[in-house]
Amino acid sequence: MALKFITAEEAASYVHHDDNVGFSGFTPAGCPKAVPVAIAKKAKEEHEKGNPFQIGMFTGASTGDKLDGELARAQAIKFRTPYQSNKDLRALMNSGGTHYFDQHLSEIPQSLRYGFLGKVNVAIIEASDVTDDGEIVPTSAVGITPTICRLADLIIVELNHFHPKAIRGMHDIYEPNDPPYRREIPIYTPSDRIGTPYVKVDPAKIVGVVQTDIPNEGGAFTPLDEATLAIGRNVATFLVGEMKAGRLPKDFVPLQSGVGNVANAVLASMGDNKEIPPFNVYTEVIQDSVIKLMKEGRVKFASGCSLTVSNEVLNDIYANLDFFKDKILLRPQEISNNPEVARRLGLVAINTALEADIFGNINSTHVSGTRMMNGIGGSGDFTRASMLSIFTTPSTAKDGKISAFVPMVSHLDHNEHSVKVMISEYGVADLRGTSPVQRARLIIDNCVHPDYRPLLNEYLQMGIKGHTPQNLKCCFAFHLELANSGDMRNVNWNKYK
Repeated sequence: MALKFITAEEAASYVHHDDNVGFSGFTPAGCPKAVPVAIAKKAKEEHEKGNPFQIGMFTGASTGDKLDGELARAQAIKFRTPYQSNKDLRALMNSGGTHYFDQHLSEIPQSLRYGFLGKVNVAIIEASDVTDDGEIVPTSAVGITPTICRLADLIIVELNHFHPKAIRGMHDIYEPNDPPYRREIPIYTPSDRIGTPYVKVDPAKIVGVVQTDIPNEGGAFTPLDEATLAIGRNVATFLVGEMKAGRLPKDFVPLQSGVGNVANAVLASMGDNKEIPPFNVYTEVIQDSVIKLMKEGRVKFASGCSLTVSNEVLNDIYANLDFFKDKILLRPQEISNNPEVARRLGLVAINTALEADIFGNINSTHVSGTRMMNGIGGSGDFTRASMLSIFTTPSTAKDGKISAFVPMVSHLDHNEHSVKVMISEYGVADLRGTSPVQRARLIIDNCVHPDYRPLLNEYLQMGIKGHTPQNLKCCFAFHLELANSGDMRNVNWNKYK
């Protein structure tokens, strides 16, 4: 069956009001760029005519501005899941302009297959290659592509010539069977290949192929500040200590690291510390620092869902595929983030907290408990299943007016039972085998900014007698003070008692 080549506008004509649309990609990597813009344009035209036009959106994770941003600005989103990082979409969500439900990334594909989230009408997939017999080769990320291709009535392919066809072989596409026929996922080392290098679909479902040549919307990381660098050094030093104590094997274990500047700094510091042997990565996002360490021989192999790298680094990978192709493997997020595999491999999981409380609970998503920032992402997938779960955060934000450590988190994403280690630029709190009061003292003494240590020590002394000495009258005083005066340091406990 010969492929039909169409324009982005013609592709948009297959998407109708109230459709649920699945998009490929994971972060700005691998997501379609031309067809979403055309859908946004169609939505605006329909709205100008007085007609409704909104779609439900399933994605792998966050996307680029040409997808989330364009559709948000066009008021074209009925609901969105599972993760986002676009400022216009964030504003729309927090104003009640669209529905958003946060979910662990590893669970999205099976939730779709189980029928929990509704029908997938259309799948829009970015590809580096597509064949007449229905082999779709993804680009720089996989996300939920295999599942939405299988479930969707129609498939639209964006054939993006920015990504070379020669990346065929860098992907490992595998979907587990659904219960009661599910077997173990046979990954025993990060480099194990268990699937195919392409997504196989019924070619009759491909209604059109849109040809593009559009780079990823992957910006460079901002320069690292001293606090971020100190966090990286503290993580590396802690892990070296674990190896010397025999709690981590001398040849190390695979590493998972979240997305962002802190994660990039942590990986760089681990690479610089030669007491840590060359290691493997089993993660969701492969970032710039992983590629740099791979070229230096410090990272041996990286398995992930996405090449979330700057365009400069992506161009370097594409220019040197002979070097990278046997060292990088991109999988569906159901596999890259799978708790079964994470537990089997014994990962060290390092993720970033938006806020932590002194008893070890983590808020990854909501500013002051109400305003969604991005979403839980894959942090929950790895935190509970890892051998060693580490959360990092700078101790303060907004020139010290906000403490990352508070009496009680304003929103709970990861509870104290899953969080083993807290690290800030000031030091390390090893929370394993400690009671709530011991955890609080470790966090206050080792991680909290000096400006906030007296306040949090006072809070601990005010705690109501019990196993976890919270004071329910004062537990949100930091957040209330921020709302009232703009500076958590102004807390006066007598005001809240």
